[in-house]
Amino acid sequence: MGGDFNVVRFPSERVGSNFFTTAMWEFSNFILEQGLIDLPLQGGSFTWSNSRELASKARLDRFLFSANWEDRFPTVSQRRMSRLCSDHFPIVLEGGSFQRWSMPFRFENMWLKDEGFVDKVRSWWDFYQVHGASSFILANKLKLLKNDLKRWNVEVFSDVEVRIKKLWKDLNALENMEESRGLSTEERVEMGRIRDELEKATLLEEIS
Repeated sequence: MGGDFNVVRFPSERVGSNFFTTAMWEFSNFILEQGLIDLPLQGGSFTWSNSRELASKARLDRFLFSANWEDRFPTVSQRRMSRLCSDHFPIVLEGGSFQRWSMPFRFENMWLKDEGFVDKVRSWWDFYQVHGASSFILANKLKLLKNDLKRWNVEVFSDVEVRIKKLWKDLNALENMEESRGLSTEERVEMGRIRDELEKATLLEEIS
């Protein structure tokens, strides 16, 4: 289990703390009584900061797991990552290498945001020519539809993350130009288009 426990285990895990408190003792006793493992944090000492001039810092976030779980993932580690706007630093639990299997087919809700998607699916379905019993026809048309959806997803949506990065780069370039010399009418139109594309792309990424 992992998350914000809103308590530290040791005085060294909170800036300005020099003594063990009752909450610290109770939290450590809980971990010991449950036989849980609390790994050292990599990448930093604290997971929360109020970002003020006289900052308060503490390690409030962590992962705890059983010895049996560690046996299955002997190279497990927890690492602090960079933060953007939250008071909390995200932490990631890394279990080491594992064998990748083929990804199962999943219907993506973001597909429904694509204009004409339903009509596209209907045209594919009507195009398939399969003969036999009703159950045989249904099963095989679903297989064909799955293949078309997977191929279409790669062609249309697989590059959403790459497209977002490029759009941000293009927008940043126009913003720098606007700051230095101003923009022409065509460039302002292009900036508006990029912002519209970014809004659509980030929505698709979020839905996915």
